[in-house]
Amino acid sequence: MAATIALGAFLHFPLGPVPFSMQPFFIMLAGLVLGPAGGAASMLLYLLAGCLGLPVFAGGASGFARLLGPTGGYLIGFIGQAAIAGLATRGRGEDLSWVRGIGILLLSLVPAYVLGVIVLKFVMHIGWAKVGTVGVLPFLPGDVIKTALVVAVYKMLRRRGALPTPPKSAR
Repeated sequence: MAATIALGAFLHFPLGPVPFSMQPFFIMLAGLVLGPAGGAASMLLYLLAGCLGLPVFAGGASGFARLLGPTGGYLIGFIGQAAIAGLATRGRGEDLSWVRGIGILLLSLVPAYVLGVIVLKFVMHIGWAKVGTVGVLPFLPGDVIKTALVVAVYKMLRRRGALPTPPKSAR
């Protein structure tokens, strides 16, 4: 799953100090498929790969310095995002209602946004209003749409038998 996050980073559009990417889509999907611990572990693996020099961050960037730059808070927040997304299914391939799925996935965005705007504010030396206009508002509509797409993809994977079967005790 860490490799799909890297793929999501390559699917990006520069939009000021924080690029628009498909990373949140793959992060939420990783959480749903792998569960809280597995989703968080896949994000740690992704961050480790990027810090060690693999070009897996947005725009093919890499290096530990990325964690200290304008997007560092978002990158670190991905760990919490995947873990919270994983609460929806616990990685058991369980059925997922649209309301529960979208609700939990929207909640999963909070760690990345909170850490992202805090780091962005201090690294860029800008006010909170400016942080909102460059670090939240341009991305929120797309991230809301991504939550619905992730639930749709998860449901499709489940229908096709591409996810683990829940243990009998969980059914």
